[in-house]
Amino acid sequence: MNMLSFLGETPTIALRLAQEECGEEAIVISTKKISNAKGTTKDMYEVVVAVEDEDKKKNLIYTKSAISKVSENSTPIKTHVYDFREEILKMQGVLEQVQKSIWNPKSQLYDLTIPPEFASMYNIFEQNEFDQEMTYTIMKKTIKQLPIALKSNPKKVNDFFKLILRRVIPIKHEVPLRKHQRKIIMMVGPTGVGKTTTISKLAARYAYKLGQNYKVGIVTLDSFRVGAIEQLQAYTNIMRLPLEIVKKPEGLSEALLRLKDCNYIFIDTAGSSQYDIDKIELINEYQKRVEELPIEKILVLPANVKHSDLLEIYKNYSRLSIDYLTFTKLDETKSFGNLISFAHKTKKSITYFSIGQNVPDDLIVSDSSFLIDCFMNNQCVRR
Repeated sequence: MNMLSFLGETPTIALRLAQEECGEEAIVISTKKISNAKGTTKDMYEVVVAVEDEDKKKNLIYTKSAISKVSENSTPIKTHVYDFREEILKMQGVLEQVQKSIWNPKSQLYDLTIPPEFASMYNIFEQNEFDQEMTYTIMKKTIKQLPIALKSNPKKVNDFFKLILRRVIPIKHEVPLRKHQRKIIMMVGPTGVGKTTTISKLAARYAYKLGQNYKVGIVTLDSFRVGAIEQLQAYTNIMRLPLEIVKKPEGLSEALLRLKDCNYIFIDTAGSSQYDIDKIELINEYQKRVEELPIEKILVLPANVKHSDLLEIYKNYSRLSIDYLTFTKLDETKSFGNLISFAHKTKKSITYFSIGQNVPDDLIVSDSSFLIDCFMNNQCVRR
C-alpha cells in the first residue's frame, strides 16, 4: 500500500483533495489538525490515505497536485512522520475486536461456543427456524469432526454441513411397480394442504410420465368439501382415469374391487382440523372396512407452518398409522428448517414435494439435495 497525505483548511477540503487525487477507493488512515510553524491562529488539517502501491519506493509523500491546491496564503507548516505500519496493525486489531463483538451475542448455544468460522452457517440455521436442539447437535458434531485445516475454507465448511444434513433427512425413494404389482395409497391431512391437487399430480405422473403406461384409478371419500368431487372429476376426465366416489365406509371395499385392474389407486380423504378427532376417526372407519388390503398412508403437510404446528398435526393424525410424509406449498415459504427437523424427529420418510398448483409439473420426487438447496438459499429452487 502507498500512504499519501493531503492538507486543507478544513477536514472536508483535505478529504476532497484526497478523493480527487486518489479516487473513491482510497482508504482513510487518519485525520488530524496540525498547527503551522509560525504559531498563528490559522490551523491546517491533514488527511492520510492508503492507495494501491504502484511504486514500492514510495512511503510517505505529499503529491504535487495536492500541494498546488493548498491556498496561496497558507504559511509553512510543521509536519510529523508517522509509523503507518503500526497504525494499520492497530486498525486490524480494532476490526477483529469489532467482528468478535458482533458475533459474541449469538456465539453461545447451550454449553457450546460457536466459532466465528461457522457464523454464516449458524445464521442460515436461524433464518430457517431450525430446531435449536438439532442445531446444537449438528454444530457440536461439525466442530468435533471437521478437520482444523478445513475450518478456514467457507466452501468446505458449507459442504460438511450439507453432508450432515443429508444424513438426518429421511427420504423414501420412488420405486415404480413391476407390471403385475398393485399399490393403494391414501392421502390424509388437514383442510387446504393440497391433497386433491397432489393426488392429481401423482396420478398423471404414474399414468403418463414414467413411460410404463401404468393403470391408475382414484377414489374420493371427500363428500364434505364443496367442489371437491367436481375438482377431481375435472382432472380425471382430462387424464381419462376412472374415479370412484365413496360416501360411506362400507362402500370403499366395492370401489376398490371395481379398480382391481389398476396398478396404482389413490384415495383422497376429507380434510379436517387436527383437533377434529371425529373426522379423523371416520377415516379410520373406512380403513377398517378394507383392513385385509395393505394401504400406504401418507400425511400431507404444508411447508409454510411452524415446527410446533407440524408436530401437533402429526400427533392427532398418527392414530391412522402414518407411513410417509409429503410436503406441499414449498413455494409459499422461505424457511425450511421445520421440514428437516420435523421429518427427523418423527422418523417418517418424505416421498414428494409439491412446489405449486400446476398439474402435473409442480411435483418433485423426494430428494435430500433438493431440500438442502432450499434450506441453504432460503427459497424453493425449481428444477
